[in-house]
Amino acid sequence: MRDLVVAGGGPVGLATALHAARAGLDVEVREPRAGVVDKACGEGLMPGAVAALADLGVDPPGVDLLGIRYRGGGTEARADFRAGPGRGVRRTTLHAALRDAVAAAGIPVVERRVRTVENAADHVLVDSEPVRHLVAADGLHSAVRRLTGLEAPRGRTPRRYGQRLHLVAPPWSSHVEVHWSAVGEAYVTPVAPDLVGVAVLTTDRRPLAALLPFFGELAERVATAEAGPVRGAGPLRQRTRARVAGRVLLVGDAAGYVDALTGEGLALGLAQAEAAVAAVAADRPASYERTWRRLTRRHDLLTAGLLTATRPAPVRTRIVPAARRLPWAFDWAVDQLARPA
Repeated sequence: MRDLVVAGGGPVGLATALHAARAGLDVEVREPRAGVVDKACGEGLMPGAVAALADLGVDPPGVDLLGIRYRGGGTEARADFRAGPGRGVRRTTLHAALRDAVAAAGIPVVERRVRTVENAADHVLVDSEPVRHLVAADGLHSAVRRLTGLEAPRGRTPRRYGQRLHLVAPPWSSHVEVHWSAVGEAYVTPVAPDLVGVAVLTTDRRPLAALLPFFGELAERVATAEAGPVRGAGPLRQRTRARVAGRVLLVGDAAGYVDALTGEGLALGLAQAEAAVAAVAADRPASYERTWRRLTRRHDLLTAGLLTATRPAPVRTRIVPAARRLPWAFDWAVDQLARPA
């Protein structure tokens, strides 16, 4: 009987498999999509994520990020990372680096979707095949989360969506820029010497071209550069009743998602992957729930608090001036989100 099946072959699923192989577990990844898969995301790795990848022997090429810069209303506020640089990395580059590491470790990746899950006393049936544990890393709209009854209603908060494109242009900043406007935030992340990612988060479901004019200077840059295709994702908010059901554990976006506002998603997912494997290796899957809560507490409080505070449009226009007037508070918040979990 195989020790572990990982549902989902994105970055967090592949990291889970690498941790499992390191722990001496017999592991297999199941992912229905072939090859390297792109996705709408900010593409900025916090210092904690860079460190977690390095621990797995994964070092994707990209552009060093020195911190976060808020821009809006003709002013800006900047906070540098205290834990060392982050890194802007194309999603496809990151995925390819992790796939190479998984292949080098001899971990099989099967092009198949997990369709049925049934817990038993000392194993779980995955598509009628007995395995000791299943870790679901199948993303924001996780099928395993639904199959195990762990999905919870999203609630009444406004639904937020993300859209991303790339500009063929040299980076103009060594920081992740967050441009604030009445309609949402735009994240600018250098990801290669000649490529810059632009992602917009908003409750407004209009096309990206209709949203960019709200971002002034950034809209001008987009208009004068060669732009790639637009990718979208959402709704971002996903809630779970729990993160463990018998011998099934949820990691990454599948385990629940607040918002991309603070950019810590991948760092958090990588920490969850390591914690889930530790619980599986000890044959104590239920222990992961407490660890998950500890890992996510700081992120969830900061993200939910900032998201709630900035929901009214008049408040959003005052965020950057407030961060500029209270640099110690801005520095503290960035440090909390940037440091390893």
